[in-house]
This record gives sequence, structure tokens and C-alpha cells, in this order.
Amino acid sequence: MMILLTGGSACGKSSYAEDICLQGPAPRFYLAAMQPYGEDGQRKVQRHRALRAGKGFETIERYTDYASLKLPARGTALLECICNLTANEMFDENGNQSDPCERVLSGVENLAQQCDLLIVITNDVGSGGDIYEDGTNDYIRAVGAINSVLASRADTVIEMVAGIPILVKGELPLCN
Repeated sequence: MMILLTGGSACGKSSYAEDICLQGPAPRFYLAAMQPYGEDGQRKVQRHRALRAGKGFETIERYTDYASLKLPARGTALLECICNLTANEMFDENGNQSDPCERVLSGVENLAQQCDLLIVITNDVGSGGDIYEDGTNDYIRAVGAINSVLASRADTVIEMVAGIPILVKGELPLCN
């Protein structure tokens, strides 16, 4: 089963996703795709680690190539997040750009085949309507395309709004 969890930044996606994970079968894997650049990135990583502390997650930090990732066992996995993974796959260390869609989608498919429950977090990046530079616009289009495919493949799609889960597709999971 795959659950896609979307919403704006700082809307409660991570904590809700972790609550869902705790209802899923063990073992539980937290798949961290964010490369922590700078102090802000380090603070965000530390905050997420503190949220997961004592919950029984095995953290796997991996920034690209989820298509070749082999999980140690079946169970529940939480992938955070598609936006970071897309940026990592789209831009190399020199700023060169390539189309990340197939790499990201095949990576998620690989994970889904290895899990009893896969929760995928993403952000709503295309609703702002702002005009950006070409690379940023390309990134927004790529995330939007990936999100659309993942939503069509997911059993459940949930949008988080101010900490409240809004069901878009499927059934809301029961959380304690």
C-alpha cells in the first residue's frame, strides 16, 4: 500500500506521516532524502531526528538513486521527501540540470515493491503562481509531474492543511 501525503511547508506532514508509520508493520524505515546544506539545513535535520527519537525508526540517509536501494526487510517506510529527492536527481554538484522524473518515479516504485506500507511526503509547489527563473520553473514542473503520477499510483492521497488531514483519495488511515 502507498500513501502520498502533500501540503504546504510546515503544515504537519512529517508528524502525521510518522503517526501513520507507527500503525504500520515493523520494521520502520525513515528514508531521508534531504542533503543538509548550511545551518538551516542542519537545524531541520536535527528537528526531524528529535521528532523520530524513540519511535523505532531505522534512518537511511540517501540523496539519489532510490531505484537501486535495497531495504533490509519488508515493513513500513517513510520517504521524506519527493521535493528534496527531485532536486538531488535534477541538479548535479556543478549545477547541471537533467530531467529527474523517471529516476524519481522508478525509485518510488522500487520502494513500493519492497514495503508493506510506503508513505511518501511531497510538497505542493505549483500553486503559488509566481514567476521564477528557468531552472526553478523546470523544477516546479518536474515536481508537479512526479506528484501527479504518484497520486495516480497511490492507494491514498492526503493533503495536510494547518495540521488537519484532508482526504483526496482512498481512506484516511487510523492514527492514535
